[in-house]
Amino acid sequence: MKSTSLSLAQARRIAVRAQLLDGSATDVLTTVRKLGFLQIDPIATVATPQRLVLWSRLGPFDVAELDRLLWQERKLFEWGAFIRPIEDFPLILARMRRRRTGKYSWERRGMEFLRKNAGFRRYVLRELERRGPLLSRELADSSVRTWKSSGWHGTRNVTVMLELLEDRGQVAVTGRRGAHRLWDLAERWFPQVEPPPIDEAERILTDKRWRSLGVRLARNGDWEVHPDADSEAVPARTTFLSPFDRLIHDRDRAEALWDFRYRLEMYVPKAKREYGYYVLPILRGDRLIGRIDPVLDRKTGALRVNSVHWEPGVKPISLQRPLRSLATFIGAGSIAC
Repeated sequence: MKSTSLSLAQARRIAVRAQLLDGSATDVLTTVRKLGFLQIDPIATVATPQRLVLWSRLGPFDVAELDRLLWQERKLFEWGAFIRPIEDFPLILARMRRRRTGKYSWERRGMEFLRKNAGFRRYVLRELERRGPLLSRELADSSVRTWKSSGWHGTRNVTVMLELLEDRGQVAVTGRRGAHRLWDLAERWFPQVEPPPIDEAERILTDKRWRSLGVRLARNGDWEVHPDADSEAVPARTTFLSPFDRLIHDRDRAEALWDFRYRLEMYVPKAKREYGYYVLPILRGDRLIGRIDPVLDRKTGALRVNSVHWEPGVKPISLQRPLRSLATFIGAGSIAC
């Protein structure tokens, strides 16, 4: 449904409610199902994004529940740095199979690497079949170095190989040892299903994405509202958002909805940062009212707040409640403001 008369206030309420930031989230599995996915990233200035996104909605949840859903119950799965509900696996399998065709240049680059390293590929698959699951460092690197690293993978062509095979549905992440991924053959991990045609899979995934956002900006500047959207009033609940949170992940959309310009400054030289290293937007009800720069000091066990910046015209409020909640969640013994 397209709306040309939707007010900005309505669009904000819809966006917040669609992302379960209204206090309606109940448990990890239902939350991931409704959001569609969690983005994985190792950055843990406060907590990793996949955990922080859930905390923003659930409060101090049991992180063991997320691991259990992933690695024991297998109701969630990891693929391509995202966590998704297992019922979406047939849709992702359609993507996996399409990526074997080399439709795009980056896919063809991967295919060329696989072609030049056919022997290395056979070795990796054979070792996983024989000894898996394995860490990447437990596999020898016998590759032909045709992958020009940007520094992300370093010289670990083993990781490149594993990720290319994962992308194409031949291997899977089947656990974690600390922050390190455990790899095994996909056929031993994923359910045996038939994927829909790729066009149908992409249509369904696009609709799921739209539903989780509630509203999206059309090319003509109007807001398109998902048929399942809820524009009821949002409770005055205060929380902090991960830089990877889908409410603000699309920076242009966030600016259009809230006039809130947000940039992650961790890669900006310290002297040139405007707000801080790892600043989290502050959400109050359906408004973005400021930014907070917290960090977990792992030496002292304190949650330290480096700075708080309020948006123009916003009357400062107490942040003690969400800070206590965050401190409890990450195991901080104290809060230093």
